[in-house]
Amino acid sequence: MTHALLMSSSRKDALGYLEHASDQLRTVLDGTSRRVLFIPYAAVSFSYDAYETLAAPPFEAVDAQLTSIHHHNDPVAAVREADVIAVGGGNSFALLSRLYGAGLVDEIRRRMTEAGTRYIGWSAGTNVATPTIRTTNDMPIVEPPSFSALGLVPFQINPHFIPGKPQGHNGESREERLAEFTVINPGEEVLALVEGSALHVTDGHGEILGERKALVFTGGAPVRDIRPGQRFELGELSGPVG
Repeated sequence: MTHALLMSSSRKDALGYLEHASDQLRTVLDGTSRRVLFIPYAAVSFSYDAYETLAAPPFEAVDAQLTSIHHHNDPVAAVREADVIAVGGGNSFALLSRLYGAGLVDEIRRRMTEAGTRYIGWSAGTNVATPTIRTTNDMPIVEPPSFSALGLVPFQINPHFIPGKPQGHNGESREERLAEFTVINPGEEVLALVEGSALHVTDGHGEILGERKALVFTGGAPVRDIRPGQRFELGELSGPVG
């Protein structure tokens, strides 16, 4: 069964990188070797080395050792040997394109669902854990072979959810964008995670971690809440058919 931590963001309010997430990380790391294979493929404007340097200290703070996959000559073999995989944020289109290019999409999915490898993702790393990246907030700076992603959960997620519109903004709000998605994709629901919150997945169930509620967008129905600590079956939220 999939055991995953899908975080909305790497930061919460004015806190540092993953500073808010120590307790959330422990939910997945406890009971493992605490050796984490990091996939930095969502980085665009900075190097994989720089990303590893940024991401390692929060894991060290919870007694885990993080090593980036770009140090391995064979990324597929690295995934096959991993006890825990962490996929960082950045651009979801670049991330998914690079995962396909390295032959890792099917391999990660197989390790999660069949071998019990655990998954930690934030932002773009959460987007690729869903069936597709169609509900990312990112610009499509590259074109992946497919929008289809890992499918570790059966429904779409929108990380970094911010309600309403900033003053002076005349474009659509996030609520309006997600409503558009559910209109054009009837029957599919989207779980919106505000910054600092996370979805903890285990034994076919989900639980919202953090202090802030999640929202579920459904076409033709009022938005509903999922409270922090509220456990639910993953199948209660609808995803793509087929």
